[in-house]
Amino acid sequence: MAKQAVKKTGTSSVEEKLRALYRLQLIDSQIDKLRTVRGELPLQIEDLEDEIAGLSTRYEKMNSEIESIENQVSDKRNAIKESEDLIKKYEEQQNNVRNNREFDSLSKEIEFQTLEIKLAEKRIKEHEFEISNKKEVLQKAQEELEDKKKDLEVKQSELDGIVADTEKDEKKLLKESKKAEKAIEERLLKAYKRIRGKVANGMAVVPVERHSAGGSYIQIPPQRILDIGARKKIIVDEHSGRILVDNELAAEETESLAKLVK
Repeated sequence: MAKQAVKKTGTSSVEEKLRALYRLQLIDSQIDKLRTVRGELPLQIEDLEDEIAGLSTRYEKMNSEIESIENQVSDKRNAIKESEDLIKKYEEQQNNVRNNREFDSLSKEIEFQTLEIKLAEKRIKEHEFEISNKKEVLQKAQEELEDKKKDLEVKQSELDGIVADTEKDEKKLLKESKKAEKAIEERLLKAYKRIRGKVANGMAVVPVERHSAGGSYIQIPPQRILDIGARKKIIVDEHSGRILVDNELAAEETESLAKLVK
């Protein structure tokens, strides 16, 4: 047997509640259609923005790494200059030594600084090779980043154009949606939003068509159809979970809303 909500004591009749619910559904469905026109653009834009943020972070990190390696190269060059100065100093001191021990000691210092220079030169070559590779990757990252930014600009412009075309109608419908919500008691409004959030097409309130709930092929028993047409109870379809209204009420509210939108 279909589920049915218990009628709440108040000034609105069940029929008025059903009309208010279906009217809200019609308005929200119109809003859904306007937003569907935007298609996947908002999601595509969001994905592009995430990609650009990731690429920008990667680009900045790589730039920082290159700068750090260049600083290391600079340090090595300074170290080479210091070693060269020390070698020059030790060679001059060798000319004034008093014995072989002092000469040998200075020779060892010269040999050590010479090795330090060779090691520094080796590190510089390694760093310069690393910098060259990173700059190549950086260039590709920059090109990719620029391409993504251009794609984003195109898609954002396309979306802005669509929004501009539909914004006026959407604002009007959103205003009517809020107005329609005020005519529905909180309990029913929460139920409507809960059902709407669960179904794929957002249809929480549907008319009975060909003895079935709108969008369903499962037949509704004749007595249940009579109950729906009597508008004395708020009836929920036991198969789809949607609130049901009769076809006549649906047609009347659809015509009423069409005049408003026009």
